[in-house]
Amino acid sequence: MNTNSIENVSRRRFLKGAFSAGALVLGVRFLPQVLWAAVREPLYGPDVKDAVFNPNLFVGIEPNGTVIIVAHRSEMGTGIRTSLPRVLADELDADWTRVKLQQGIGDARYGSQNTDGSHSIREFFDVMREMGGAARLMLVRAAAQRWKVSPDECETRLSTVVHAASGRKLGYGELARAAAKLPVPKKQELQFKPSSKWRYIGKSAPMYDLAGICSGKPLYGIDTSLDGMVYASIEHPPVLGGKVKSYDDGEARRVAGVRRTVQIPPFKPPYAFQALGGVAVIADNTWAAFQGRSKLKIEWDNGPNASYNSTEYRKMLEETARKPGKVVRNDGDVEAAFAKGGKIVEAAYYTPHVAHAPMEPPNAVADYREGKVTAWAPTQNPQAVQDAVAGALGIKKENVICHVTLLGGAFGRKSMPDYVAEAALLSKEVGRPVKVTWRREDDIKFDYFHSVAAMYMKAALGENGRPSAWLQRSVFPSLMSTFDANTMYGAPLEVGMGWNDIPYDIPNLRVENGPAKAHVRIGWLRSVANIYHAYAVQSFSDELAHVAQRDPVEYLLDLIGPPRIIDLKSIGYWNYNGNTEQYPIDTSRLRRVVEMAASQAGWGKRKLGKGSGMGIAAHRSFLTYVATVVEVEVNDKGELKIPRVDTVVDAGLVVSPDVVRNQFEGAAVFGTSVTRTGEITATNGVIDQSNFHNYPVARIADAPYYTKVTLVESNAPPAGVGEPGVPPFVPALCNAVYAATGKRIRELPLSKHNLKA
Repeated sequence: MNTNSIENVSRRRFLKGAFSAGALVLGVRFLPQVLWAAVREPLYGPDVKDAVFNPNLFVGIEPNGTVIIVAHRSEMGTGIRTSLPRVLADELDADWTRVKLQQGIGDARYGSQNTDGSHSIREFFDVMREMGGAARLMLVRAAAQRWKVSPDECETRLSTVVHAASGRKLGYGELARAAAKLPVPKKQELQFKPSSKWRYIGKSAPMYDLAGICSGKPLYGIDTSLDGMVYASIEHPPVLGGKVKSYDDGEARRVAGVRRTVQIPPFKPPYAFQALGGVAVIADNTWAAFQGRSKLKIEWDNGPNASYNSTEYRKMLEETARKPGKVVRNDGDVEAAFAKGGKIVEAAYYTPHVAHAPMEPPNAVADYREGKVTAWAPTQNPQAVQDAVAGALGIKKENVICHVTLLGGAFGRKSMPDYVAEAALLSKEVGRPVKVTWRREDDIKFDYFHSVAAMYMKAALGENGRPSAWLQRSVFPSLMSTFDANTMYGAPLEVGMGWNDIPYDIPNLRVENGPAKAHVRIGWLRSVANIYHAYAVQSFSDELAHVAQRDPVEYLLDLIGPPRIIDLKSIGYWNYNGNTEQYPIDTSRLRRVVEMAASQAGWGKRKLGKGSGMGIAAHRSFLTYVATVVEVEVNDKGELKIPRVDTVVDAGLVVSPDVVRNQFEGAAVFGTSVTRTGEITATNGVIDQSNFHNYPVARIADAPYYTKVTLVESNAPPAGVGEPGVPPFVPALCNAVYAATGKRIRELPLSKHNLKA
């Protein structure tokens, strides 16, 4: 085996090797025996029905003082595998230098393991504190029993329990055996540390895996290897829903290293996370599989989606956007306000499909044995892997074990585990472990694409150029088409992403959504519908400011209106599943980030040269408030540079400041790719793009030269940080282009526009 080889561990070896005798393992007593034999690294967790406090994350303490914390979320550069355990370690009062992290396998008892939607900290901040607080109290009680004193006389200091009155102290490792015999305290017994005594929360620290990542240690899915493993590459149907009519694999099987071919049946609608189907080449290594695949001769039945052409589809979306749609919010009387006149301004915006294109393409290893599957995958959602594999093979979810590796990028793509289902299907067929690796061309052509969208905007401007009426209509194929091909309208979560929750102070406001049918796989991509909705709303806001001959920052603040809490309960808006009392729409927070971003960027105070300009946009998404100012330079040849980006973020309580800044710096680069070159098109149902030569992403010269991220100090509850940076960046960049060139960008990407003066 190589340095990243995987081995299954027996229950006996697990018990002997996972912990030393006398370790305190919170919850391991409840773990079903069926899982013990399948877990390479320890998994701690009580059964939900037996747990006396939230059993989603678990901690163990060795007699030598090592604190072992399970990370149940996936690490893909977001720092979550460090941030969440540090919350637990803080409440436990553990010495971080003596903490060991272990990745949890897919298991429903953790609660949600889906690491997208920017909700890991929000959902599990309190859970982690409860876990750490419970373990700390058990250790304190164990020490108090030994010293025959009241627990109230004891305190903790970095993995040590101290009795100040007598000067006695005991390390956590010394107390582990005794603490393990105590009952787990109830939630109401816990006393949490005040924020003034936090050691790690709110403080920056290097990512736990940083040294291994920087040194090239094999930590990713693509590195996984098993004894006896074979390699597979799959020729998928070129059109969604296509089928193999016939194929000739004679030349493929003559390639050195190729063992055989396997036909994978097409999915049964809805496609969800099923394998696409096609023909797999099984070989002794990935290169041989790729070469054999290139020799396949396949005749396809492309099915009904062969009529899909993105150019004609765009026209249909834009025509639909001009017609009345499904009303998803209606304040005042828009028609009456428009009838009163004023200056009418209309604009239409368009964004194409976008691919995820993570640096590590989809890959997975699966080992099917006697009705059970063990998989290793760079996945954002190991529980979805369990569901997809179980559904593909007709086995119980409980018989699927998913080990989570590090992810070389994801952006939402790797929460859709079709590639793991492929590996499982092939492993069952060939009777040995199979590693499936997608080529970059597979990744681009067979993605779950970010939705194409057409938006129509209309406003009547009254006194001082302020809108007296505002109408906006959005048309896009829905994410829900993934699960129901007949879906025609956006789901509440999609129209609730910067559309029906628009935070403007406009007396007459109507928001609509039009119908659209999907012809490709639609998936969630970093910030989802917020991208095209923020692009339309914030671009239109900037347009209106210029029509009114007012400063865009001042005009934007006027649109937001006075500080207030917006009550949208009557429309049942989504609010990212956040409690509306805990996470209201607070315009004072949106105003603050706008004012701070403008001040930080030197808006109106710095003299810009010829061909330079600034643009601003602000957006609330994933319960976080963000304002971004982008500065651009456009030379006489129409070449664009982004010398500076200023972003201000109010994400409530921030656990790891450096991690959050990194996320918003990354969002600026990601947003640059989306805005400058992101475009997926189709001809006769076949995706036209295939690799970075015709689906380019931002290179160093394209990306912002300098990005300054300022975090607002806040006592509000924690909110999302992985996704909220993208939505305001896109329109801010486009508004900056207008300021620099006078050319309004109503269609993405920028590469379709001639910016030459």
